[in-house]
Amino acid sequence: MTTLLLNKPFGVLTKFTDPQGRPTLASLVALPGVYPAGRLDADSEGLLVLTSDGSLQAQISNPRHQWKKTYWAQVEGEIDEAALDRLRQGVVLADGPTRPAAARRMPEPAALWPRDPPIRFRKSVPTSWVELTLGEGRNRQVRRMTAAVGHPTLRLIRYAVGPWTLEGLAPGQWRQVAESSVPGRRR
Repeated sequence: MTTLLLNKPFGVLTKFTDPQGRPTLASLVALPGVYPAGRLDADSEGLLVLTSDGSLQAQISNPRHQWKKTYWAQVEGEIDEAALDRLRQGVVLADGPTRPAAARRMPEPAALWPRDPPIRFRKSVPTSWVELTLGEGRNRQVRRMTAAVGHPTLRLIRYAVGPWTLEGLAPGQWRQVAESSVPGRRR
């Protein structure tokens, strides 16, 4: 079994081929037989787990297994406790209510890399950062949740999947994890 942690850069598709010629994982990971466990949109960045273990891939991807995923979102406006409380309780989206999420305001991450291209900057509209931890993974869920509480997401970074984090990975870099560090594996 091979499991990799990749810091997926902005603009890269979470697949290995694209008939339209857009950037894919193939430009970053030349290891055969590993596949993404879950997705990150092209306009999202951060931690992506790739594995050759179909069982692990299914566990991470399927919301019923409730692998926690932590996101850092730069949002439009100064997010307040009322908006954070709504996120904590769960919000109603077009496809139904979300489960409650752990949500807290956070300072801009210290080890944050510049995004290429940078987010739009508007002098008259401040931004703030929020950390959200979810146990489900709907399509564009974090973006839809922050928009539902009046703070559209400008930049989205997945920081953690289960026990693994982005720590020490620059955009485009990956590292292999020891099989003993995979939850449910014998040590």
